[in-house]
Amino acid sequence: MLLLLFWNVFSFLVYGLDKGKARKGIYRISEKKLLLITYFFGGVGAYIGAYFFHHKTRKWYFQIAFIAGVILDLALFYIIWSWR
Repeated sequence: MLLLLFWNVFSFLVYGLDKGKARKGIYRISEKKLLLITYFFGGVGAYIGAYFFHHKTRKWYFQIAFIAGVILDLALFYIIWSWR
């Protein structure tokens, strides 16, 4: 459960880092990496980070990734919680 929390905090921070890089016009984190972080159990952190930093919220494929990532997070949380 802590690993899931850590990964979502990491996901949130990565979106903030990429937004900061975008503002400065320097080398950025690829969209592919951002999407992978979102899909692989970082959905909640990515969703919160994207809306907090106003980053990647208009692209339709990121909106789908946020929804899918949150669903995967909730499913994993349920599985972990039910095994206790």
